Amino acid sequence: MKLLVVEDNHQLVANLFAYFEARGHVLDAAPDGVTGLRLAADNHYDAIVLDWMLPRMDGVRFLQALRQSVRKDVPVLMLTAKGETGDKIEALRTGADDYLVKPFDLAELEARLLAHVRRARGQVTDARLQVCDLVLDLSTAEVLRAGQPIALQPASRRLLEMLMRASPALVPRERLEELLWGNDPPNRDLLRSQMHVLRRAIDAPFARKLLHTVPRVGYRLAATSDADEREDE
Repeated sequence: MKLLVVEDNHQLVANLFAYFEARGHVLDAAPDGVTGLRLAADNHYDAIVLDWMLPRMDGVRFLQALRQSVRKDVPVLMLTAKGETGDKIEALRTGADDYLVKPFDLAELEARLLAHVRRARGQVTDARLQVCDLVLDLSTAEVLRAGQPIALQPASRRLLEMLMRASPALVPRERLEELLWGNDPPNRDLLRSQMHVLRRAIDAPFARKLLHTVPRVGYRLAATSDADEREDE
């Protein structure tokens, strides 16, 4: 994802950059609403993280201007210390797509943003996840690639779902290991073996490779890979 963070708390901005950049996302930041609105007008962002209490132009006024004249469609998630129901209703009625009360969990913020971005891109319809020509039907557990059914074991299917939900962002090895083994991962690198099985199922028969490895860091599912990634770890 390419994100715009409109927030005047420098420490919070630093924490967001550290967390999201480590997961392969790209971020810009604005310390006030006026600067944020200019960046939103001049650049394409997949989503905007917006503080409510901002200098020069608060979050509500930012939303009004954004929806009326700049970007009517970009998902906006509002961050604020305001936790009353009336405040949430005001934010949503003004044009926010979602709302998190400070303090919040960074993993939850990422998950919410990814969900909104997928919907905005049309990647999620009903109970289906889709990346390129790879489809996972969550209601039936059926996996298709280019219309061809793919048989997956439960562990491979769980890994695939996490990667598809995060796509095109990087998923760290630790999160994938926790998914399979909880807080007690094996001493041996069994994740590599599991990813090899998944790659053989979804990529081997096809010319375009979707599953990419960032050595010693993690994996991502995307139609294209970066120069420092490879397909065969």
